[in-house]
Amino acid sequence: MKQTKDLLRNLKSLAGPFPDFPTEDVTDNPTDLFLQWLHIAIKEGVHEPHAMTLSSVDENGAPDARVLILKDVSRNEWYFSTSSTSRKGEQLTSNQKVALTFYWPEMGRQVRIRGTASEMTPEENSKDFLERSSEARALALLGKQSKEMIQREDLDEALLETNEWLTQNPNMVSPNWKLFAVRADEVEFWQGDPGRKHKRVQYLRNGGHWNHRLLWP
Repeated sequence: MKQTKDLLRNLKSLAGPFPDFPTEDVTDNPTDLFLQWLHIAIKEGVHEPHAMTLSSVDENGAPDARVLILKDVSRNEWYFSTSSTSRKGEQLTSNQKVALTFYWPEMGRQVRIRGTASEMTPEENSKDFLERSSEARALALLGKQSKEMIQREDLDEALLETNEWLTQNPNMVSPNWKLFAVRADEVEFWQGDPGRKHKRVQYLRNGGHWNHRLLWP
């Protein structure tokens, strides 16, 4: 146990150097600031800058989290997709309150979003599904995400059959595939500092407007 503790304590974190985050003149809307940070992360070569952690709760209030890919961003909304029969899909049926977390370690930056996930229209669900790779569509059409798998060979056999069927029906859409928009109520921008004097700006929705404030590290 002590060896693991020592190993972890000797690992570097927030070593920097990191970009500056002028908090005196931030944007009025958090979407604009998020897009600024996202484009900088892409330009700086951050690995998978569109990866985010989706946190949700089940019917018993137990938390759950997993990493997904951001599909789009519009005014005050962040998009992701999943199968309605997956564990997260089932959780969203019982509780639409979610959190999204982006972490770009190369830049020492986090963005934390809290809001409500709403299912998009059938047309938007279908469009998102058909934009996925053939491998991803085949897996989704199996309809077994998060279910127990007895042996690995079962996956290969099922995929072989589904891929053949999908080749003959390329426009087939899974009826369980859903695109969700997370409408944000709170967005926090966190800029790490090697001296732990982190900069934090929190946006809070106030009706149709946003208020923002600084938070202590």
